[in-house]
Amino acid sequence: MRKQIVAGNWKMNNDYVDSELFVSKLLKELKHTTTEVIIAPPFTSLLASSNSVKGSQVIVAAQNMHFAENGAYTGEVSAAMLKSVGVKTVILGHSERRAYFNESDDLLAKKVNTALAHGMRSIFCFGEELEDRKSGNEEAIVGAQIKNALFHLPAAAWEHIVLAYEPVWAIGTGETASPEQAQDMHAFIRETVAKKYSKKLAEDVSILYGGSVKPANAKEIFSKPDVDGGLIGGAALDVEQFLAIINAF
Repeated sequence: MRKQIVAGNWKMNNDYVDSELFVSKLLKELKHTTTEVIIAPPFTSLLASSNSVKGSQVIVAAQNMHFAENGAYTGEVSAAMLKSVGVKTVILGHSERRAYFNESDDLLAKKVNTALAHGMRSIFCFGEELEDRKSGNEEAIVGAQIKNALFHLPAAAWEHIVLAYEPVWAIGTGETASPEQAQDMHAFIRETVAKKYSKKLAEDVSILYGGSVKPANAKEIFSKPDVDGGLIGGAALDVEQFLAIINAF
């Protein structure tokens, strides 16, 4: 049974004090919900945020991690390090990691493998650029990103995978795919997974939409049958907006 999820990716925002204030206000104002609520603070706030949300319905995720167990990787963070501060969910393959840090499908497959080896859940991101959408290649691009990084996994591993579709042209631009465009792509993604594994496995996988979700459009986007929530960027930095998106379910 797939979950409804709203995950807030803070990116390189909110210092330690900002993070503590945000979490305190979120926990105070968040009403009980069956929607899974995730926040992804910067590395410097993971420990404090993890401690703050203990006993609540909020889960803390990391924004990235390295595939190696340890070693000479200056500035990187390992799965074991994340787990040591209470983090068991990690965002992998975000479009900004792919674009700015040249993360390839092969590299991301290694990261997914490492996360699974440590019993961690991956929110795996993928999506097409504007030129791909204009040329009608969006399904080919998205299908390849999923297959190259995830289709080596055994079926049982998918219990620890959440998919996040990010139309790159709709991230931080103010543009948003229409609810119909989001539904069409999510249905394609689910069908692609079903063809490789099974219809049941595909039906059990949560697929999030990650393209400029706001309080004004969240309810309509989340109403689509194959959209199971959102990976939220800018709106996740404001507690009231983030709560409004959570409540859109």
